[in-house]
Amino acid sequence: MSETFDYVVIGGGSAGSVLGNRLSEDGKRSVLILEAGRSDYPWDLLIQMPAALPFPAGKSLYDWKYESDPEPYMNGRRIKHARGKVLGGSSSINGMIYQRGNPLDYERWGADEGMETWNFAHVLPYFKRLENALAADPDDEYRGHDGPIKLERGPAKNPLFQAFFDSAVEAGYNRTPDVNGYRQEGFGPFDKHIYKGRRFSASRAYLDPVKSRQNLTIRTRAFVESIDFDGTRANGVTYRRNGKTHQVKAGEVVLAGGAINTPQLLQLSGVGDAEHLQSLGIKPVVNLPGVGENLQDHLEAYIQYSCPKPVSEQPSLNKLRMPWIGLQWLLGRKGPAATNHFEGGGFIRSNEDVDYPNLMYHFLPVAVRYDGQKADTKHGFQVHVGPMYSDARGSLKIRSKDPREHPSMIYNYLSTEQDRREWIEAVKITREIMSQPAMAPYNSGEISPGSSFQTDEEILEWVKNDAETALHPSCTAKMGPESDPMSVVDPKTMKVHGLDNVRVVDASAMPYVTNGNIHAPVLMLAEKAADLILGKDPLKPENVDYYRHGVDQAEAGIVTS
Repeated sequence: MSETFDYVVIGGGSAGSVLGNRLSEDGKRSVLILEAGRSDYPWDLLIQMPAALPFPAGKSLYDWKYESDPEPYMNGRRIKHARGKVLGGSSSINGMIYQRGNPLDYERWGADEGMETWNFAHVLPYFKRLENALAADPDDEYRGHDGPIKLERGPAKNPLFQAFFDSAVEAGYNRTPDVNGYRQEGFGPFDKHIYKGRRFSASRAYLDPVKSRQNLTIRTRAFVESIDFDGTRANGVTYRRNGKTHQVKAGEVVLAGGAINTPQLLQLSGVGDAEHLQSLGIKPVVNLPGVGENLQDHLEAYIQYSCPKPVSEQPSLNKLRMPWIGLQWLLGRKGPAATNHFEGGGFIRSNEDVDYPNLMYHFLPVAVRYDGQKADTKHGFQVHVGPMYSDARGSLKIRSKDPREHPSMIYNYLSTEQDRREWIEAVKITREIMSQPAMAPYNSGEISPGSSFQTDEEILEWVKNDAETALHPSCTAKMGPESDPMSVVDPKTMKVHGLDNVRVVDASAMPYVTNGNIHAPVLMLAEKAADLILGKDPLKPENVDYYRHGVDQAEAGIVTS
């Protein structure tokens, strides 16, 4: 006989972890989480050790190993997209950087028709509910202090960080004590979801403390093949586990697989552009042409430098040193392996046409790519930079009825005049910052792209050949009113338009990508969605001041030197 659950959550990643906790909180509603990947075992060093973050990407045990179609504006390159295939999802393999996004991101969300309850005042209480910002003042009205996500900050004590911050000030930019507080714009230490030298993933925060609940069931290695419909009502899902096909009945189905898996599963199940589905032999359940459209992401590049002083973490990449570094971490959760090294950076506006920061910087006191390829230098460092709200838009479409075949994805990076302009600005501003006096003692030359790339055309050519995704795919099943033919999800209920009991709660529901790493916005979205699903009164909006460029208001908490 088929099992029956009140809620079947598809995906045990960042959003799914939140939902598993919140939907089962009262002990009455039965919740099943189906995760295609395996468990995030507490002894798995590649997950738990922060500095091991480059290693899970590209490995089938951890990563879905997606890639784009040949990108037409990137010289036909296929861009690899690592996505977490493990309990905790991408929060178990990502860079552990915690960025809320700018308050004006949510004002932009809230300005769209039907989205007024997603403006900054309405989402701030949910950010605060999920956070335990350990470095924030207990009286800080912008930050949460007792939520499940423990956040350390910085500490950014390596002298390279201070030189970078000072150089930014010398170049005319500000310091800010907390990019997730009153003022995002500026440079300073970053929050990270690391606690006592160990990755603090969504599953560790939300699922580990409640796994013993009788009404919560978590099944890993459970690959969902379809949502099963009776008309426009989902009556359950079909999944494969241990070589066998299983079916479960569901009061509600909640998709939390992320911006790639969610639209893929909807299309496989007959929800999407009817003409495309029929061409693949799939009977449409509801015609929603917006499923898989509006695909957004952040593209980033690493600008690398050689350092003449022995202060960088470059020697830590030496394989002969790794056993000692690993032992330090195993015995005391200390040393170079106990941090993600993304301990600071900044947000700036690259031109006067934008109202809030359109570039984000991550500073790293080592010169190495995500795949572990290190720069040829004894000591080095790098900055990661890229435009944060490009107007480029892509799409995602399934290729066949086979649920295991990866979908076709095209992001259209560099396809717009705005995108290309901001990339040129990004590289030129970075070079301006790195040429300031404060950085001079530590900068013995640019490794990549190097001095041969100077003109706008040369810079863009380097970006086409060298830039990588920042791994922030989003917006492929966007929230919006039913009157918008390209919207997919009702922002007041998270239900898919035209379906009775199917909801979407993950990055695909975002209407626009935020101007930073998207893990924190996904957690917020899931916290708020849990209340909507349960029919609870939403948390009361909090109207607080926040920094707006050009607006005459007190710039509290800004450090300018």
